[in-house]
Amino acid sequence: MTSTMGPLLGKYAEDFSAGDKMITPSRTVTEADIAAFASLTGDFNPLHTDEEFAKTTIFGSRIAHGMLTLSFLIGLVSRLGVLDGTVVAFMGINELRFKEPVRAGDTIHGEMTVKRTRVLGGRGSGLVVVELAAINQKGTTVLTGELTLMFKSRAGAETPAMSPTSSLAPS
Repeated sequence: MTSTMGPLLGKYAEDFSAGDKMITPSRTVTEADIAAFASLTGDFNPLHTDEEFAKTTIFGSRIAHGMLTLSFLIGLVSRLGVLDGTVVAFMGINELRFKEPVRAGDTIHGEMTVKRTRVLGGRGSGLVVVELAAINQKGTTVLTGELTLMFKSRAGAETPAMSPTSSLAPS
């Protein structure tokens, strides 16, 4: 099979082991990021877009959208390179918790710890379940969740990927 992407750089399902931990690069959240996310999604909740309103809330100022923080976290994980050409599907996220607000000027990074893996025999893929956390510049965890990803397996690297909608309940 010929690939126009060049060699696969990401990890295969077999390359992950329970307990593996990876730390992402960091990223500073800006006012422009919050405004762009509101515009892109249509979520103009005044908690994110109106400083005077936000001053009256328990947060005391505008905060970033929780889903913006999650999106940045996934992007930071992508920068590790482990997904490049080998991830097949984002299967789901469990126990997603927004623990602390993120504001413009905060710098976050991610920590990803492998909880469990399972190669799906004969299917050319495997599941990798990871704990994700976003941590701000103060060392405070602002977001946590458990992410399930489907990766190609080494045995099935040349096998067409199976449908991400197939029933693959994590073990």
